[in-house]
Amino acid sequence: MSILIGRHTRVMTQGITGKAGAFHTKMCRDYANGANCFVAGVNPKKAGERCEGIPIFGSVAEAKRETGATVSVIYVPPPFAAAAIDEAVAAELELVICITEGIPVRDMIRTRERMRGKQTILIGPNCPGIITPDEIKIGIMPGHIHKKGRIGVVSRSGTLTYEAVGQLMDQGLGQSTCVGIGGDPVNGLKHIDVMRLFNDDPDTDAVIMVGEIGGDAEETCARWIKQHMKKPVVGFIAGVTAPPGKRMGHAGAIISGGKGTAQEKLGVMEDCGIKVTLNPAEMGRLLKSIV
Repeated sequence: MSILIGRHTRVMTQGITGKAGAFHTKMCRDYANGANCFVAGVNPKKAGERCEGIPIFGSVAEAKRETGATVSVIYVPPPFAAAAIDEAVAAELELVICITEGIPVRDMIRTRERMRGKQTILIGPNCPGIITPDEIKIGIMPGHIHKKGRIGVVSRSGTLTYEAVGQLMDQGLGQSTCVGIGGDPVNGLKHIDVMRLFNDDPDTDAVIMVGEIGGDAEETCARWIKQHMKKPVVGFIAGVTAPPGKRMGHAGAIISGGKGTAQEKLGVMEDCGIKVTLNPAEMGRLLKSIV
């Protein structure tokens, strides 16, 4: 079992004819069950054509109707990416993964408001995507570094997602699902949302949670973990202390009034029973020691 996606998921790519969309759709199609999972592309100007053998439709609604796809991955350029999310939400897709980096914050604020009360789940933007190893990957993560197992991974940092997976593999531990939620200030799923899913997943035994400086999402999740989580969690926070109001790392990493620092986040996480490490090279070894 896995969370959010699996071998029976049917996916469309919005922006399939762009350089990134075409390349990563091919990589995903060639991974595990991808040939059966990736069934459609969307580009209004190239409807009726094919890209990498995948049929292109003029709209998300048409692609859904003709192929049964209920998940979309978006590689549309930043000025148009929020509108692509809006279209997927209007078509009532179950899940949208937005890889695009650099979407204007104002655009995402409008899109998040339009999503209120809708059934669609959003991952991203500015994220590497999601993978259920040996079944399906949707996004830009390298599939070959993963293997199926029982450890969940949720991270704001794409690079540290890969680092955590590499360390798990060194310890002989596979993954149930890995979710890169992205680091933009206005996004979809938060750590707490993914943690709830892992907590309910019978095939996930433990979780690595990677956060970043800025905001309070990690602290909010840590307090939920203390009250509800039935499985061990290892935590790490990327970033160093920055002066108030300065940006470091992702666009969402904004330190304000001394809040949101790595030290503060790690302190709250540790107080809530999460096993934390100050060394990113120790995530896998620490997880191994508690499972």
